[in-house]
Amino acid sequence: MNHGMTTAALVGFGTGLSLIVAIGAQNAFVLRQGVRRHAVLAVVVICAVSDAVLIALGVSGVGAVVTAWPAALTVVGLAGGGFLICYGVLAARRVLRPEPGAALSAQGATAGSARKAVLTCLAMTWLNPHVYLDTVLLIGSVAADHGSQRWAFGAGAVLASLTWFTTLGYGARLLSGLLARPAAWRVLDGLVAATMVTMGGMLLAGI
Repeated sequence: MNHGMTTAALVGFGTGLSLIVAIGAQNAFVLRQGVRRHAVLAVVVICAVSDAVLIALGVSGVGAVVTAWPAALTVVGLAGGGFLICYGVLAARRVLRPEPGAALSAQGATAGSARKAVLTCLAMTWLNPHVYLDTVLLIGSVAADHGSQRWAFGAGAVLASLTWFTTLGYGARLLSGLLARPAAWRVLDGLVAATMVTMGGMLLAGI
């Protein structure tokens, strides 16, 4: 890799991190799954691969198509906003009515709940128009400025996504000792509920 490609990749990595690290619904969900040690690999793979696909679309110039069809983002915003608010309400319900054995929920994971986690993660990712704006439009437009090095820039952004979600998903287990008590889970669910409802409300308000 020549100097120009290396520089573009590093800039892409930094740009990707600056967009991904911001607190949002997807990160809150990955954090919760990581603390529970439940379906972490599947959730991390879904988030990273989805970002990689969207970033590739942005680098290839698909952003112009998205811009030309704003109705698509409106539909996604309606569905995503409603979904996030519903998820936030369920998290708030867990705060008021904690699940039995909530602190040990990671040991009680089942195939059914794993499927639920996968489907929820897919919805969190693909029903959030901010994901398209950040990856397809913003990263795509910045990548275009790098000309022939745009794919190196895109590769750096993809690596940033993979690094972040892997660190968040597997690093979150370090908090498991802190969250050994049900009361601590209520605090976490309260934060998740506030994040989801706020993000959902912002999506609906912006339509």
